[in-house]
Amino acid sequence: MTIDPVDLTAALIRCPSVTPLEAGALVLLEDTLSKAGFSCTRVDRNGTPNLFARWGDKGADKSLGFNGHTDVVPIGDEKAWTKDPFGGVIEDGILWGRGATDMKSGVAAFVAAAVDFVTQTPPKGAIIIAITGDEEGDAHDGTVALLDWMDNNDERMTDCLVGEPTCPEVMGEMMKIGRRGSITGVFTAQGQQGHVAYPHRAKNPIPALARLIDQLSTHALDEGTEHFDPSTLAVTTFDTGNAATNVIPSICNATVNIRFNDAHTAVELAKWMAAKAAKVSEETGVDITLETKTSGDSFLTPPESFVDLLSKAVEAETGMVPVLSTSGGTSDARFVKNHCPVVEFGLVGKTMHQVDERVPVDQIHTLKNIYSRLIRDYFA
Repeated sequence: MTIDPVDLTAALIRCPSVTPLEAGALVLLEDTLSKAGFSCTRVDRNGTPNLFARWGDKGADKSLGFNGHTDVVPIGDEKAWTKDPFGGVIEDGILWGRGATDMKSGVAAFVAAAVDFVTQTPPKGAIIIAITGDEEGDAHDGTVALLDWMDNNDERMTDCLVGEPTCPEVMGEMMKIGRRGSITGVFTAQGQQGHVAYPHRAKNPIPALARLIDQLSTHALDEGTEHFDPSTLAVTTFDTGNAATNVIPSICNATVNIRFNDAHTAVELAKWMAAKAAKVSEETGVDITLETKTSGDSFLTPPESFVDLLSKAVEAETGMVPVLSTSGGTSDARFVKNHCPVVEFGLVGKTMHQVDERVPVDQIHTLKNIYSRLIRDYFA
C-alpha cells in the first residue's frame, strides 16, 4: 500500500477545515489510516475534533509519535486568491490552497511515510499519530485533549515529531529543538476623569501607564542563552477609547507580549511586570492592575539521539545539515514536551497564512522521504 503525499495533501486542502471545523479532514485521515491497520480513536472535546491513531502494541518500548493539525486559518479576501483556496489545485508543479504549507502537507507526508512503512516493513514497536483540529485557535481542547486522553489510557510516545513548517527559505535548512515561551500582559490604569482645563481635579492615567510601558519596553531582559536568542518584549496596544479632546479619561489600557528564553519562566515574568506596575502606581497615585495569559514556557530538547537521528535524515535527503533552532513563535510542541522529547521539522513556510498559500510538490515528496528515513532509522 503506497500513498502519494501530494494527492493526500490536495484531498485535505479540499476539506475547508477553518478552526474549529473538521470539514471531513479527520474523517479522511481516519479512513486512510484504518485501512493500513492503524487503530483509530476520535478524541473530540468541547466541540474540538481530534484523532488518535496507533499502529502496533500499546506500551511498546519504541513508540514514535507524530503531532500535527488539520485546521487552518481563515482565507481572508477570497477575491484576492489566484486559485480556489480550497480547490487543492496543482499547476506547474505547485500545489495551491489554504493549509498547503501549514500544515496539511506535513500531516500527509508523515501519514504517507508511516503507512508505507508499516505495510511494507512492519516495525518492532509502535507508531502513534495525534492530529488536532485546534492548533490555530485557542488550543485548549486540541493537542492538550489528546495528551490528556493518552495519559488516561496508558498511551505513550517515546519521542515525537511535530510537522510544522520550519525552513525559512530552503528545504532542509532548519529544524526546531525548542521554542521560546510566550506571556501576554494586559495593564489597566484607573485614574479619575476630569476637565482638561482643571487637571488638578482629575487623575490622568495616561502618563502613569506611559511611564510603566516605557520602563518595560526599554528594559533588556537578557542577552540570550546557549540555544536561544535574547528575550523580547513588544507593546501591542495602548488605548484610552477617549474621543474627546477636552476630557481627561479615567481609564487607559495597554498590552505587551514577551517571547522569552530559558533564562525565565512565565511566573517570574508576571511577578516582574506586577512589581513594576506597583512601583509606578505608588509614584503616581494611579491604580494599575495586571492580567496575564501564558501560552507556554520555553523548552529545549537536548541535541542528543532523537535530534541527531532527524538531522541525519534531513541531511541524507537534502544535502543540508539543518540548523538547530529555537526561533519563531509557539506551536503545539509546547504541550508535547511535557509528555516526551519533541522536535519539529517541516516545509519551507514562506506562504503560510498568506493569500495564495502554496507549496512546490517536490518539497512534499522530499518531506515524505525525510520522514520515511526517520521512521526506518528509528526502528533499525
